[in-house]
Parts: sequence; structure tokens; C-alpha cells
Amino acid sequence: MHFSIYEAIMLICFGAAWPFSIVRSWRSRTSKGKSIFFLFVVEVGYLAGIMNKVTLGQCHDPVLGLYVLNILMVAADTALYFRNRRLDRVAQIDRVDVRIEEDVVIR
Repeated sequence: MHFSIYEAIMLICFGAAWPFSIVRSWRSRTSKGKSIFFLFVVEVGYLAGIMNKVTLGQCHDPVLGLYVLNILMVAADTALYFRNRRLDRVAQIDRVDVRIEEDVVIR
């Protein structure tokens, strides 16, 4: 079985950052500072790597598992982005409601 050790090292290095990003997204409960465009670009890159392995008949290459693991982590971070964006909108509505209530009380 032939696989690229350098490709595996690259994917391990890139993949090492995703758990930290996921935890930060979970704890922060905000989408501020997160780029959905960046997440989608990374997902497309990992999909291209997966398609490369599949089209070259390298479906049993262990590196393919690293691509799949990484894209799952990016997908989790992407899902958290949308959850956090919804939470941001709810928080914004709550702030507007409080301002309206304060304005009514003051008048």
C-alpha cells in the first residue's frame, strides 16, 4: 500500500486546529469573528482531496480517512456557525426589545 506521508502530515497539522475551533465556537455562542466563506472554501478543498483519492482509485489509502475526519470537523464548526448566528439574532432582538421597553418606561 502506497500513501504520501507528507500529505498525511499536512492533514494532521490542518486537522489539529479544528477541535480547538469547534470548542471555541461552542463556548463563545457567537458567530462574530468566524468567516463562513473560509469554512466553505476549506470544505471544498477537503472535498477536492477526497474526490482526487476516489477518482485515482485510492479508496483504501489511509490518508482518505484523514480527509473525511477533517471535513467532518469543518462541518461541525460550520453547523455551530449557523447555530451561533441564530443566537446572535435572538440576542439582537432581545436588546431591541429591552431598548423599546426602556423607552416606553422613560416616556
